Amino acid sequence: MDDHEEAELCFPQLNTSCRKAMRPQSESMLVYVLLSFVTIITVVLNLLVIICISHFRQLHTTTNLLVLSLAVADFLVGFLQMPVEILLYKGCWALGGFICAVNFFLGFHIISASVGNMVLIAIDRYIAICDPMFYSTRVTLKRVKLCIFLCWILSAVHTSWILRDFLMQPDRYNSCYGECVVIVNYVEGVVDLVVTFFAPITVIIVLYIRVFVVAVSQARAMRSHVTAVTVQRSEAVKVQKSEIKAARTLGVVVVVFLLCSSPYYCFTVAAESSSTAASSAAIQIWLLYCNSSLNPIIYAFFYPWFRKCIKHIVTLQILQPHSFPNHSHNPDALNL
Repeated sequence: MDDHEEAELCFPQLNTSCRKAMRPQSESMLVYVLLSFVTIITVVLNLLVIICISHFRQLHTTTNLLVLSLAVADFLVGFLQMPVEILLYKGCWALGGFICAVNFFLGFHIISASVGNMVLIAIDRYIAICDPMFYSTRVTLKRVKLCIFLCWILSAVHTSWILRDFLMQPDRYNSCYGECVVIVNYVEGVVDLVVTFFAPITVIIVLYIRVFVVAVSQARAMRSHVTAVTVQRSEAVKVQKSEIKAARTLGVVVVVFLLCSSPYYCFTVAAESSSTAASSAAIQIWLLYCNSSLNPIIYAFFYPWFRKCIKHIVTLQILQPHSFPNHSHNPDALNL
């Protein structure tokens, strides 16, 4: 073996070593800079969402609790999954079989939990718009916390079943030393496709169609009776408008998720025997992960409370005594 061939190997001292992905240096540098920027943006923006909702008591609502759970999933994507994908870009895995198994488990688990959170958000908006009289009694903080807990637990159980063989022997699908590969066979692939994509997306679409129909009919009713609205009714109309606005914002989140996740499920999970390695399906995986970067940007565009909260953090007003939850009983503290 000559020096050139050794330079192409991940571990030149091993005959069974995988080969490095040989790319032009300028291309590699550009890709590293771009992916690192996306990673930092994802971590920082989602951390801001987590701090905002966790810190300010005014934001401790049932809907925002679901947004918080989704932000945690998005933060984990940026903090754990994206850096690993950047390491995998060169085509060599040097962290061992255990970390490889943990990486794939977290990847499947976080995405599955994100989809579950999307379903919970759709259900929350459906009840708020279509059955508002019973919303406060049916959707309580205690029930939402329980649903979020079950969402993450069931996602972990689902992921453990999908990857059960791989988790027991992480290197079983490797063709050379320095590779991190998992193969999802036909049965597991179909189950994962149904459980984490088709079934939840169908539920979400059906619920949002119903929400849209009800919201349009309510808007027409409000316009037709605007002259007869009393002060009490105007407050109810204001509340209803805020619920519809929240549904619209979270609807955008769902649509963006569909656009980002569809290529991954179509070209990777739906394959009869899908192999996800360092060099395969990279574009689909990063498009799926970039959804985690877009969610907080959507919040900043549609939610005034998020923009004001960022201002409080950047200007360090969050460190002032009255900013802490124990002293934030005044609902106008953030002018939300």
